[in-house]
Amino acid sequence: MTITIIGVALENRLETSLEFQKIVTDFGCGIRTRIGLHASKEQVCLNRGIVLLEVSGDAELLKLELSKHWQIQTMEFE
Repeated sequence: MTITIIGVALENRLETSLEFQKIVTDFGCGIRTRIGLHASKEQVCLNRGIVLLEVSGDAELLKLELSKHWQIQTMEFE
C-alpha cells in the first residue's frame, strides 16, 4: 500500500480554513493522520500555517483538489 504525505501551506488560515476543512472531510476515509502547525508569538496567533496529511492508497484526486487552492508538497512511500 502506498502512503503519501501531503504538506499544505495555508497563507490566509483564518479565511481559508472552512474550504480546507470541507475538502479534507470529503476525502476523510483515506486520511489517516492530520497535523496542523502554525506559528504563534506571545498572545498572537499568526494567520498562516502548514497542515500535514498522511494519506493511504491513491491520493491523486486529493492532491489535485488541494493544489487548486494552496501550494502543496508531497512524498510517497511504498
